[in-house]
Amino acid sequence: MKPVRFLGSAKYDLAAFPTAARIRAGYELFMVQVGRDPDDWKPIADIGPGACEIRVRDSTGAYRIVYVAKFKESVYVLHAFQKKSQKTARTDLDLARQRYRIARAIAEGVNHGQEED
Repeated sequence: MKPVRFLGSAKYDLAAFPTAARIRAGYELFMVQVGRDPDDWKPIADIGPGACEIRVRDSTGAYRIVYVAKFKESVYVLHAFQKKSQKTARTDLDLARQRYRIARAIAEGVNHGQEED
């Protein structure tokens, strides 16, 4: 089972999800850790190769967890947020792209002190 590593504020952002959404997100991340696909997910190639999002919906809205599991040592959670419109906000995509570059650098052993909070 791969460990999960949260980048930036992703852990705190996920912790702020409503209880039901947070529990579901945790279960879906566990599935990724053990090498299985989450129930509701899709690849997001424009963030980076292997980047995906877990989609969680509950009575309070839609939530997303952007992660990359292609690196050997860890599953990296890049971003967690509530989706407020049909199209994902550019700021959310840009943040996930920035953290993807950090995850890749960590996986390649080129960490420049920009890992987790």
